[in-house]
Amino acid sequence: MTEYLPLIMFAAACIVLLFGYPVALSLAGTALIFAAGGIATGVFDIAFLLATPNRLYGLITNQTLIAVPLFVFMGCMLQRSKLAENLLESMAELFKGSNGGLGISVAIVGMLLAASTGIVGATVVTMGLISLPTMLKRGYAPSIATGTICATGTLGQIIPPSIALVLLGDVLSSAYQQAQRDMGIFSPDTVSVGDLFVGAIIPGLCLVALYIIYIAAMAKFRPDLIPPEDEKPEDTSAVALSLLHDLTPPLLLIVVVLGSILSGIATPTEAAGVGAFGATLLALLRKKLTLEVARDVCRTTTRVTCMVFLILIGASIFSLVFRGYGGDDLIQSLFNDMPGGVFTATLVVMVVIFLLGFILDFIEITFVVVPIVGPALLAMGLDPVWFGIMIALNLQTSFLTPPFGFSLFYLRGVAPDSIATSDIYKGVIPFIMIQLLMLGLLAAWPELATWLPDKIYS
Repeated sequence: MTEYLPLIMFAAACIVLLFGYPVALSLAGTALIFAAGGIATGVFDIAFLLATPNRLYGLITNQTLIAVPLFVFMGCMLQRSKLAENLLESMAELFKGSNGGLGISVAIVGMLLAASTGIVGATVVTMGLISLPTMLKRGYAPSIATGTICATGTLGQIIPPSIALVLLGDVLSSAYQQAQRDMGIFSPDTVSVGDLFVGAIIPGLCLVALYIIYIAAMAKFRPDLIPPEDEKPEDTSAVALSLLHDLTPPLLLIVVVLGSILSGIATPTEAAGVGAFGATLLALLRKKLTLEVARDVCRTTTRVTCMVFLILIGASIFSLVFRGYGGDDLIQSLFNDMPGGVFTATLVVMVVIFLLGFILDFIEITFVVVPIVGPALLAMGLDPVWFGIMIALNLQTSFLTPPFGFSLFYLRGVAPDSIATSDIYKGVIPFIMIQLLMLGLLAAWPELATWLPDKIYS
């Protein structure tokens, strides 16, 4: 019975979370209760808990994690500068007259907004407020309109620079080093956030392309859901000029942030600082930077950052107690004994992460689940970049899946009462199928995630 205590502790933490208690306190509290019981019965070594100060010191001195508040600040500032609103208006005007043009515009703007903010909730809410009324007014079926917005909103999980990828990169780096130590390999090789950013580019663009193909196909074959556009733009050159004016600043900012990382000029943290400064400058040039906006952005950034680090502290205590009970060895032995080897183990982990995505945000899953299963799977030979992109895509799919998908709740909160919840559920199903197709393609051809990093960093 004692050997299964790590799994019992994990199940207990999930049950506590289902009761609605704060994630950080649930993780730390559950772990400390189990540790106290283990110390009292002599089955737990208190030395693991005594390592907590060193672990926390490592967190606050971690250079990579500094990118989190900087990217959050960048996203919040761009959101307040009305970036998406102007982009959508210009792009919709350019596509006016082409069937499904508005839906395609929403997909493209959603991709750019995801690359700018990296925050799923912010993207879904923003796109819901500015594009849903327009799509309904143009005759789009509620299911198509809501499904498109929910799906494009979750692109913030996979399109770099994504906060999810920043956190995954840091956790996977530790898991990869742990896996190497377990195998008796002492190498300086690690997994960087830049590797994940580069690896996510092709799968992210493929996903956007599949979304656009689906919207275009529905516009052609189901005019009852996406009515044809009769109105033509009055002056195409003027519209294109307006689009160029709205598109250039955010696109330039994204290129500078990503380009500096990919070229090796800057680390992700340094690039995040450039992005935060650039977003502030952009808001200033658009005359949107007021004292109230600055105060609101700083408060939001502080709130999100505190939440991330508090969860990280709770998850660190949880992982120490989990390791103290021999959880790493238990997971490794369970995976090794599974029929089908690494394939079955990976499939089981992906299913568990998908299900946990219903009740946990990506931050909790990244900090709790990945440190537990990551070292064992990476020791079995999985490519860490491919594994990270698979997790990000998997969580993105989970956030779309009824009835608990986070993206659905975000949109439900800003959608008018005339939109039935069943319409939102029905609208996301085709996009879930597209997500699963992309996951299958990535599983069949890992090169979709690994080819570009190998090409750039070789």
